[in-house]
Amino acid sequence: MLHRMNFRPVLTASALCLFLASCGNDDVPILAGNTQAVAEKGEAIYQEARAADDAGKSGKAVKLYDKVATKYPFAPSAPQARFRQAEMLEQQGDVEDAFEAYDQFLDRFQGSGLYSTALNRQASMAQAAAEGDVKSSFLGLKTKFSLEKTVEMLGKVRDHAPRSRAAAKAQFTMGELYQSKKKSKEAIAAFRQLVRDQPDAPEAPEALFRVGMLFIEEADRGNQNQANLDLAREAFNDYLLQYPGHSRNAEARRMIANLGGRDLQRSYDIAEFYQKTGNIESAKVYYRDIIKRSSSGKIHDAAKARLKELGE
Repeated sequence: MLHRMNFRPVLTASALCLFLASCGNDDVPILAGNTQAVAEKGEAIYQEARAADDAGKSGKAVKLYDKVATKYPFAPSAPQARFRQAEMLEQQGDVEDAFEAYDQFLDRFQGSGLYSTALNRQASMAQAAAEGDVKSSFLGLKTKFSLEKTVEMLGKVRDHAPRSRAAAKAQFTMGELYQSKKKSKEAIAAFRQLVRDQPDAPEAPEALFRVGMLFIEEADRGNQNQANLDLAREAFNDYLLQYPGHSRNAEARRMIANLGGRDLQRSYDIAEFYQKTGNIESAKVYYRDIIKRSSSGKIHDAAKARLKELGE
């Protein structure tokens, strides 16, 4: 008896390539390792883009460069096509599209000799966005990106080369942005990530110092006062240990001393509360602790006077 056999069509890589090409979809890349004709077609489109570029037909050139890089990423000129597309968009003031084109270049063409240049251009654009100095293509008017968009741009710069100078600067700028918007939690996280990822970066000492300052600001706003003061002291101490000789060492020591004074004041306020509510023994414990932890000063003297009033 003959059995019916099921035959399924199988597309080879070359056949699939021809199928995709026949669809005419510019967003579909041609697969690697296909025929030489595919690469030659990509190169032909690149030459067409160059001709339009030289003739000043920027709109046509940008579209053709994008077609080469998107549909023929394995063509020899694909990296140059994507880079030139980004460069032209940047020159036209189309900031978001230029940034995205540089991003596509950095994702796809890591081995290109233009990689460092593209990364530096993208980093400069992200920094300019953070500073609010980016110009839109509409009548040259300045525009500001949203906080979320700018942070996203800075994050992409950081992630393309995590140990680079550009990455450290981008991460620090991210913290500054959050700090300027009173988003202390996000700013602290951004500064801490910089210190953790690149402790030797020039921005790292300042980042750690700012962590301490941000915790003090949080305490001043009444957010878990004592816990934030403890975290501030820890950050300043870490800063002094990791970066001795940094320009803000003296300031950090003053801040630690001020935090000690805040601790005494807090203990004194608690003692006063206990005394006013009739819990005299508890009040004495706090007054004694103040005297033990300080050798002189206004709060020290006030605590001694209170103990004397209470019969000690």
